[in-house]
Amino acid sequence: MEKIQHRNLKVNGISMHVAEIGEGPPILFLHGFPELWNSWRHQLLALSALGYRAIAPDLRGYGDSDAPPSSASYTALHIVGDLITLLDELRLDQVFLVGHDWGAAMAWQFCLLRPDRVKALVNMSVVFRPQHPVRKPVDSMRVLFGDDYYICRFQYI
Repeated sequence: MEKIQHRNLKVNGISMHVAEIGEGPPILFLHGFPELWNSWRHQLLALSALGYRAIAPDLRGYGDSDAPPSSASYTALHIVGDLITLLDELRLDQVFLVGHDWGAAMAWQFCLLRPDRVKALVNMSVVFRPQHPVRKPVDSMRVLFGDDYYICRFQYI
């Protein structure tokens, strides 16, 4: 893991921790809940050895990235905004985007909001579900999976 470089970049009003390695076409990895950049450590090393630039941030509120105190600061618009600003800071026009769990949900939103910045998407464990026109996503999860579903259990009442 000593080859992986770490730094914090100012993006969208927060400090974001970023792990990266390699040169070549960029791949941006988005972790799930409750994970960090290091969920991708094996993929970072393997793909960098194949000639890719592998990048894995700690998303807003995770690990060594800033955690704004207000829950209103964690919308998909905020998180996609963080990632677009990250790409700008890294001077990357487009990336291959890879997401897992929460990262996959944000990757879907990234593709919907900024398809011009994505070469291709690989998502694991989360299918695309359009947002319900009236019901909040967590309420939809409660209906589908019950109050004991892990995302529902971590909500503030």
